[in-house]
Amino acid sequence: MSQLSFIKATRHAWRPVAALVGVLLLLPACTTEEIIFVERPFFDDPPAGAAGYMGYITSDPLDQNRTVCGECHNTKANAWKTTAHADAWNGLQSSGGAQEFCEGCHTVNQLGNTSTIEGGWLTTDDPRYYDVQCENCHGPGETHVNNPESSNIPLASLAVGVDLDSGCGECHSGAHHPFVDEWAESPHSEVVASPSTRESCFPCHRGQGTLIAWGENANYVEKFSDEALPVVCGVCHDPHGEAMFEGQLRFPVNTTSSETHLCSKCHNRRPLPEGETSRGPHAPESGLLEGVAGWFPPGLDFQPGEIVATHGSASNDRWCATCHVVMHEIDDPSGGFVFNATGHSFNPIPCVDEQGVPQPFPNECSLSPDERSYVGCVDSGCHASEQVAASALTAKSASIQRLVDELEALLDQLPEGEVSRDPPYTVGDGADFNLQLALHGNEDFGTNTVLGSTVHNPFLIEALLVASLDLVEDEYADILPRVSGRDWEAELKAVLQEAGVR
Repeated sequence: MSQLSFIKATRHAWRPVAALVGVLLLLPACTTEEIIFVERPFFDDPPAGAAGYMGYITSDPLDQNRTVCGECHNTKANAWKTTAHADAWNGLQSSGGAQEFCEGCHTVNQLGNTSTIEGGWLTTDDPRYYDVQCENCHGPGETHVNNPESSNIPLASLAVGVDLDSGCGECHSGAHHPFVDEWAESPHSEVVASPSTRESCFPCHRGQGTLIAWGENANYVEKFSDEALPVVCGVCHDPHGEAMFEGQLRFPVNTTSSETHLCSKCHNRRPLPEGETSRGPHAPESGLLEGVAGWFPPGLDFQPGEIVATHGSASNDRWCATCHVVMHEIDDPSGGFVFNATGHSFNPIPCVDEQGVPQPFPNECSLSPDERSYVGCVDSGCHASEQVAASALTAKSASIQRLVDELEALLDQLPEGEVSRDPPYTVGDGADFNLQLALHGNEDFGTNTVLGSTVHNPFLIEALLVASLDLVEDEYADILPRVSGRDWEAELKAVLQEAGVR
């Protein structure tokens, strides 16, 4: 196949000009331009049996990284060149474990797209199909190249699943690369029915809505579908690599700013009571890390943002990703490979089986390091050992649980209407918001426990609970049939001292 190209040639006529000193100088003048058309090859025709895959423009190694698609779609192609996909073949060859059966996921063929016809590298062994190129996701491009004005545009699908014969899962799965396998066991893989149909919830509960909210306007198969996508790979990762963040992420994870952190784009959705209603917290994790979540009773000795635990400080420069995306290889006692955990279940301290392989939600096991993995706590440099991390979590969560039980017992004794979560906003409503914040979680994460709040900011939770207990006992002293008799002000001072605030 060839293309008629043109070169704009500029021809200059030269004439002598006499200088005042009598020296003749040659200066350009009388410039003329004409268009010269030169026919040159656009790209080599693909080999027979390629099933419509175009690949690189030639089989010449010098032309690799110049895809046929990129000759027109150069912005996307230039971004793609910065990704690991663009060096997939060399990555395999230099891995020390290259085998023929690995080649399908490191070359252009039907894996990853909706085509079921074998082609590309698998039928030709032609180097023009090295690497994971555009057609791996979009499918064979020959028809589109021959008639680019037609409506037959090969769109990629963003749907993901271990049971699909297209998409990321065709390569990013299995014991060595179980990204999709683990994702499928996470809450990110599930569409929550009600929020996915409410427009105000689309930015986080509908994959298509998230991409729109983040400014992504590229087309894909499911873009206008009535069926909501969950948080699929293409929501967090930019397949073209245009974002230029680690792991082709659309936003960075190596930051402690809730404004820019990828996870905070959704996990920072109601850390405070809203207006005249307490409604309850919703995805308040970032607010907890920053120390701004919760109902702050009047007259407190500390202000929002003043209590920041280690997990929310600069000491943990990856914030959520440090604990929730823990990658590590699991071997048996003899050193034999068992499983390569990718952290894409997003479970920070998962229950494990006898071999140490992380298990899917829910977390129905004890906090013992014999039953859970605390690898992320150690590998991050935060804790000296898994036992130390487990002991710290056990002790702190027990302390917070006691305060939760105390506050819950008090609120249960208040008259109806004092904890209504509706206007007018009462002390009971505020204290109830802090109670819910301490218990924030869901069945996937182990039902109502204080583990989440304990990890995100234990000192803030303790301070808010103690302050709530103090104010509830004072506000409703004439109503409550009993009070604890505890010196809450002294306990609050102790919490603030432990947090390094006072």
